[in-house]
Amino acid sequence: PCLPALPCETLCPVCIAFQLAGYEATLPISEKSNPITRELDKADPVQIVQLLKECDAEIFQEEDEALLSYTRLYSESVLKTMINIISKVQEVLKDPDNTLIVLSGGGTSGRLAFLIAVSFNKLLKGLGQLPRYTYIIAGGDRSLVMSQEGLEDCALLGIEELSKAPFVAGQLDFCMNNLDIFLPVLVGFNPVSMARAGSDGSSRMKGGSATKILLETLLLAAHKTTVNGSRADRSLACTGPLSPLHVLPMSRCLLEILRTYERAHKVTYAQSKKIAALVKQAGTSLQKKACVYMVGWHTLGIIAIMDGAECIPTFGADYNDVRGFLIGDHSEMFNKEACFLWQGPQFAFSQEDFVKTILPSLTELDTVLFLFTLDDDLAEVEKLVVQVKEKTSNVQALSHATVGQYLPASLKKLVPSIMSIMWPILFLEYEGNFIQKFQRELSTKWILNTVSTGAHVLKGKILHNYMVNLRISNSKLFWRAVCILQRFTGHSQARCLEGLLQTIYDPEVLSDDIRNAELSKHIAIATEKSKVVPTALLCLLRNCSVQEAQLRLDTSPSIRAAIESSLNAPGRKRGADKSDSTGRSA
Repeated sequence: PCLPALPCETLCPVCIAFQLAGYEATLPISEKSNPITRELDKADPVQIVQLLKECDAEIFQEEDEALLSYTRLYSESVLKTMINIISKVQEVLKDPDNTLIVLSGGGTSGRLAFLIAVSFNKLLKGLGQLPRYTYIIAGGDRSLVMSQEGLEDCALLGIEELSKAPFVAGQLDFCMNNLDIFLPVLVGFNPVSMARAGSDGSSRMKGGSATKILLETLLLAAHKTTVNGSRADRSLACTGPLSPLHVLPMSRCLLEILRTYERAHKVTYAQSKKIAALVKQAGTSLQKKACVYMVGWHTLGIIAIMDGAECIPTFGADYNDVRGFLIGDHSEMFNKEACFLWQGPQFAFSQEDFVKTILPSLTELDTVLFLFTLDDDLAEVEKLVVQVKEKTSNVQALSHATVGQYLPASLKKLVPSIMSIMWPILFLEYEGNFIQKFQRELSTKWILNTVSTGAHVLKGKILHNYMVNLRISNSKLFWRAVCILQRFTGHSQARCLEGLLQTIYDPEVLSDDIRNAELSKHIAIATEKSKVVPTALLCLLRNCSVQEAQLRLDTSPSIRAAIESSLNAPGRKRGADKSDSTGRSA
C-alpha cells in the first residue's frame, strides 16, 4: 500500500500552563499565544533570541505528572506509535516495485514534505536504490517558493492530487475510504476535542520543527532496521542514559535519535550572541525598507526558501522582504519544476536567478546571509561573497563544520562576523550519517526562524506575541484574524467579523449578499490587500472609517505603534485587551 507518511498521534505543543489557567480556553492549543513571549514586541535582539530559544526548548520537555493527558515528544505513547509506523514503512521498503511513501501537507507541512522526500531519496540513491519517496503540497511546486496557502482549504483538490499518485482533510477522508490501497498516518498538534475542519494551527516554528524531528526519526529508524535486519536490536548505535519506561530496543533507538535533536538545540543556541547580531542587522534592513536575502547551498537553501515564503502570510511581508535562494543542482528535486517557468520574479530561487536579478540591484541597506557547510564548494562560496560585497557590506554567514574541519582564512577575512557551528563526529553507518545532516538543517531552521521573526518584531509588525499584520490567505488565518480582533477590542465575534468584512470590502458598503457569501470569496479579496487586520483593529478601537484607520497606519512609525496609540486613546477602557477568546470581558 501507499503510505502517506504524515506521522501519527496527537502530539500537543507544550505551551500548557496558560491553558490550565483558563487562558484563551476555547482556542485550539496550536492557536494559543505562548506566555513566554508575552512581551516579545518590547524585546531587544538579545532578548528576542533568548525568548525564542526557550520556546524551542519546550519541544523537548519531559512529561509532567500533573499534565499526563498531554502527550509530548518523549511520551511512551508517542514512541509506541512511531514504532507501529516504522513497521509499516518497513513493509514499503521491502517491496519497492509496488509501493510508495507519500509525504503530504499544506503550507509549512508541504514544504517539509518536500525537504524530507528529497533527503530520503538521496539516502536511497547512496545505497544504490531507486527513489521511493514523493511529496504533495497544496498548490503544487509553486507553493514551495511562494505562499499560496488558500489552496490548503480545498479538500477536493487534495483528493484529486492523491488519486494521481493524497489536502489534508480531503486526503485523509479519501484514504480512509480506500484502505485496501492506502495506509493513512496523520500528525496533529491538538487533542481530537480541539481539532476542527481545515488546517491544524500554525506550524511555521515549533510545529514545523517537531514535525521534522518526528518524521526523520521514524523514517531513519525504518531504513536502518530494514537494511540491518537481524542487527535491529543494536541498530543506530544506541548509547547514553535511557528512561526505564523505554525497554524495547527500537524504543531505545528512537529515544537516542530524539536526544541528538535535543543536543542540536544546545549547540545552536550556544551561538545566541551572534544570532542576536543577525537579528539586529536583518531588522535594520527591514526598518529601512530594504531586503534580507538568504543564500543557501543544497538543503540549507531549501530551508532558506521555506523561511522566506512563510514570512508572507505570517507577517504580511512583501515577497522580496525576506527571500531565500538555493545554490546547487536541483534538477531532480521537484515533481514539476516547469511550474516555476514564466511565473514571474517571485518564483525565482536559483543561483542564476540571484546573480541575474538580485545582485545588480543590491544596495548598501540590504542584508545577505550565506548558509553552507564546509563540505560544500567553498571556492564557489567565496566567489559569490566577493560579488555581493561589491554591492553591500552587510554580509553575514552561517557555516556548519564537523570537528577537525576549519574555515579557510580567505573566507574568514571576507566575512569577519561569520557564525561557525561545530558539530561532533558521529561514528555511525551510512544511514546514521544523515542524522548530522538533519541536525544541521534543523539548526539552520531555528536560526532563520529567529532572525526573520526578530526582524519583523523590530520593524513593529508584532503586538505582544500576536502577528497582527498576517495576510488572510486561508480559512485558518481568516478566523485567526477574527480572534485577534476580539482579543484586543473586547467586542463579540459577530462585531469583529463585521468589522473585518467591512475592511476587506471597503469602499463597498456591506450588504447581506456580501455577508452571506462563501468564505473563499472573502479570503480571495483579503489576500490581495495589505494591512487588513491592523486596519480593522483600528476601526474597531476608534470607531472610525477604514480611510481614517489607513491614514493612521500610514503616518505611524510602525503598525505596533499605531495600535498601541489606539489602545491608549482617551476614553478607551484599559481592560479591553483582557477579553477572552469569545469577546467577553475577563
